[in-house]
Amino acid sequence: MNDQAGNTATSPANANKPSAAALPRVVLETGPNPKHCIVWLHGLGADGYDFVAVAKELDQLGLPATRFVFPHAPKMPVSINAGYVMPAWYDIRHTALEREEDEAGVRQSQAQIEALIEEQLALGFAPHNLVLAGFSQGGAIAYQVALRGQHALAGVLALSTYMPCAGSLAQEQTVQSQSTPFFVGHGNQDPVVPLARGQHAADQLKSRGLSVAWHTYPMAHSVCGEEVEDIAAFLKTCFKTAA
Repeated sequence: MNDQAGNTATSPANANKPSAAALPRVVLETGPNPKHCIVWLHGLGADGYDFVAVAKELDQLGLPATRFVFPHAPKMPVSINAGYVMPAWYDIRHTALEREEDEAGVRQSQAQIEALIEEQLALGFAPHNLVLAGFSQGGAIAYQVALRGQHALAGVLALSTYMPCAGSLAQEQTVQSQSTPFFVGHGNQDPVVPLARGQHAADQLKSRGLSVAWHTYPMAHSVCGEEVEDIAAFLKTCFKTAA
């Protein structure tokens, strides 16, 4: 089932429709009355439909009935693309992603995704049955939200991404995030987010005592079949542990 925010959806979405001010999104439920929920954030210039096909692959790989929520990022001018307006979670001002970081934009998207997670919890999904996933820019926001959140999530998928606002992590990481396992995947031929940035993020998590599954793949800035299989195995572990 695909559904935009504000439209009527099947159970459990019928119980409490998102407000008009909520982020628009695509919703896919792979079975009746799902206990598990994955909020999945797309990358720069894409939209919520970008990972629907991957969700269907995960379903075919034996994932339990799951509600997938794919929000659309707001459209904004992106400096690195000559100010072209496109879906983005925050502005990117420099090819060196750590330079001139749009911290205000990151934190604004953090607040929006935190609100989206609260909507899912209000629908009856427990935090330990909710996974936050993101690719590239979306993965950066997944890091930002999960590490500073008030809920111990079932897991985080950080795909082809990097750590934003790294300088404030030591002061802002919450106790609740300490038990959340992280799947960190990256292409070893990535020309957009260098492999070293992904490795550095994984190392930061490990240095803070977090559980990290680090995977590399022979690919560019994308997702491959081998990675999807590894994600499925990770999610099954997360959801089995939660149950």
